[in-house]
Amino acid sequence: MADPPGGPKRTAAQQTGDVAETLVADRLTGLGWTVLARNVHVGRHELDIVASDPGPPKTLVFVEVRWRSGRDFGLPEETVDHRKRARIRAAAYGLIDRGSLPDGAPVPRLRLRFDLVVVEPGDRIRQHRHAM
Repeated sequence: MADPPGGPKRTAAQQTGDVAETLVADRLTGLGWTVLARNVHVGRHELDIVASDPGPPKTLVFVEVRWRSGRDFGLPEETVDHRKRARIRAAAYGLIDRGSLPDGAPVPRLRLRFDLVVVEPGDRIRQHRHAM
């Protein structure tokens, strides 16, 4: 993904993360999900992907994407600790309180869920579902 014109330069790691997020968004869309927004900033927090899972039951899902090139420092899942989950919850509820997505569309009133999606080399993807 190229740097936005006039915007800040993205590091190689950030660009790789962008590619992983695109891979995950495309996979979710292929599964019938609707990606409502990406890289949503709510205060000091960010939501990687906000999507609607058709279910049943239909659910509003806040997706955290983690990409790792290896397991030298443990599993990618281990990088999402209680502090990170608390920041995701704060951003999710902040977005709901705001009532609108970045494009101005209303935030759907659905059941809520947090999913962690891990991408590893070879486009190996693991998805973990968690209650909010």
